[in-house]
Amino acid sequence: MSNAPHDSVFQQPERESVRERLAAEHAGTSARIAALNRDFDAIVEANALVAVDDEHDPEGSSTAFERAHVASLLAQARGHLADLDRARERLERGDYGRCERCGEPIPAERLEVRPAASTCVRCAADRSSR
Repeated sequence: MSNAPHDSVFQQPERESVRERLAAEHAGTSARIAALNRDFDAIVEANALVAVDDEHDPEGSSTAFERAHVASLLAQARGHLADLDRARERLERGDYGRCERCGEPIPAERLEVRPAASTCVRCAADRSSR
């Protein structure tokens, strides 16, 4: 399997379109991270203003849940941002759009929905079934 730039699935005009789509998704994800950070900070700040004992306060458990939920969303968004960065690197190397496992082209429909996808549907399904 060769992943040389000349084997790229995308020609230069298409590469520019992909680059723009990845940049837009990156900007949107960065904005989401900033908003989630603000939400997380607001939860922590609001909680700090009240002497809350999560174990005995009826609202404490929901505050802890909110904090954990936002932290989880933040982790997911940061992971997606890292995936987008890796996708941009693959695009620059010329192997964006090729499955990292089997080397076959990733269908355009999959990349449209998941621009950071690094595997074809078959390989992604194989990985998730393990």
